[in-house]
Amino acid sequence: MATVALHSLSSLEKLPPDDPASLIIGRDAAVTRVAHHAERAAQVECTILVTGETGTGKEVWARLLRRLGPRRDQAFIPVNCAALTPTLAESQLFGHERGAFTGAAGASLGVFRAAHKGIVFLDEVGDMPLELQPKLLRVLQEGEVTPVGSPHPVKVDVQVIAATNRRLEVEVAEGRFREDLYYRLNMVELRMPPLRDRVADIPLFIDYFSRKFAKRYNQPAWQPSDAALRSFCEYRWPGNIRQLS
Repeated sequence: MATVALHSLSSLEKLPPDDPASLIIGRDAAVTRVAHHAERAAQVECTILVTGETGTGKEVWARLLRRLGPRRDQAFIPVNCAALTPTLAESQLFGHERGAFTGAAGASLGVFRAAHKGIVFLDEVGDMPLELQPKLLRVLQEGEVTPVGSPHPVKVDVQVIAATNRRLEVEVAEGRFREDLYYRLNMVELRMPPLRDRVADIPLFIDYFSRKFAKRYNQPAWQPSDAALRSFCEYRWPGNIRQLS
């Protein structure tokens, strides 16, 4: 079984900068718990909801989940739900038949059929248009999609990993997100802690990013003064790890 470990800086230096595991660093207990839950969830291939503020590394964790599970060699297709529009998204996600609408000169698989046997990553799922949510629910409940223009559903085998920076329970209460879909997505929740709650890890991130960018630009690694390091640790980091990088 694959394992998740919080890497030491020495082992991180051996990883390519674009390796998802290169950001799984730190000593924070909350991140350790996330790592253990991620390992188990990846193995059982269940639907996973990754939550947390912008910049906390949700897509990094989604890609790591793929590496840890049995679908590691299959397709991984990310979808930005905030960019979906009700008029086009149904075809984009579920495909269409030839002639299903004006301009449909050929058939299209759509995201879910293209990812058959693999993983669909629904980023910012809290922004998915309300009209599309029942169709996503059917994918999760029945494992099937109905392409636009087809009278018959098609079976698909996909694992769904969703991410959001919204509090979906609030979205449900205010009528912007379906309650049944929320519970289907939230079989396992991996909650990413904000950087301000991981103050002890900030020096590790500084050292890692300093080394990473020093190597990229062929410059000496930046060494913060005690005062600068104190300022970094006291700052609230609204953009989290992405902002620190």
